Amino acid sequence: MVEIQKVVGTAFVVAEFRNDENKQAHPLYRDPFVHLFLNRESKEAADRISQSFPPIRNNVRLRTRYFDDRLRHQIDRGRRQILILGAGLDTRPQRITAEGVAYFEIDAPETQAFKKAKLEASDVDPNTKYIGADYVTDGMIGLLRRNGFDFKLPAHVIWEGNTMYLDEAAVCQILTDLMRHIESCSVSFDYFAEDVIQSATGDPEITSVVERFAAMGAPWTYGIENLAEQAARCGASVLDRCTVADLHRTYWPDQPLASPLYGRYSLCTLQNAVAS
Repeated sequence: MVEIQKVVGTAFVVAEFRNDENKQAHPLYRDPFVHLFLNRESKEAADRISQSFPPIRNNVRLRTRYFDDRLRHQIDRGRRQILILGAGLDTRPQRITAEGVAYFEIDAPETQAFKKAKLEASDVDPNTKYIGADYVTDGMIGLLRRNGFDFKLPAHVIWEGNTMYLDEAAVCQILTDLMRHIESCSVSFDYFAEDVIQSATGDPEITSVVERFAAMGAPWTYGIENLAEQAARCGASVLDRCTVADLHRTYWPDQPLASPLYGRYSLCTLQNAVAS
């Protein structure tokens, strides 16, 4: 099993949190494949992360529903290629299939090898093109070009649980490259507010969970304050944006908001800016 440490290891923690929804009577989604990747070690790692801050598990459940909905919407709009950056243990290529739609994933080779082996051992078609690399340092556009990605076909990008581990230069470069090279592109991603990254919220529970990720070797390093400005700098425009608090009120209206973090964790979808 891939070591549950550093950013690669967070994939197992996220998978455990995502699996929580499978236990609900009225789930936001079903993921019949995620259990293939989990074991006692992954459960213990997830429990350590959420021990002092249980609401962190709900962030993953709600964001999964957001990314699933946006993916289905973009496929319905005619997107024929789906690119998943830093895919971790994402199962959308297996869960959300459509005729004529091709999936591509870029992530650490060891994570991909683990995932592929677990799926194939259970006779599950991975239904994706694995590209084992670091999309930030190894040249994302070149990686895609060498692996059969068609920049003229409409594409949707899922960039889940990644931006907080990067820096401004890397985030801007990735967004700019996507918007510049893919003729028709949409990209959905999540991000924290800067005060979360700086442990400046004044909320001890938020600070504690930030410290737990840092102790795991996966510190959160980057947040976004003005999404519209960020998008404009990268040749993109904002299609939609919401916070986890918004999703919480939509899907769980009878449950109280358990943490101010929900209002500081956002999800959004951008697309190519229209040339003036």
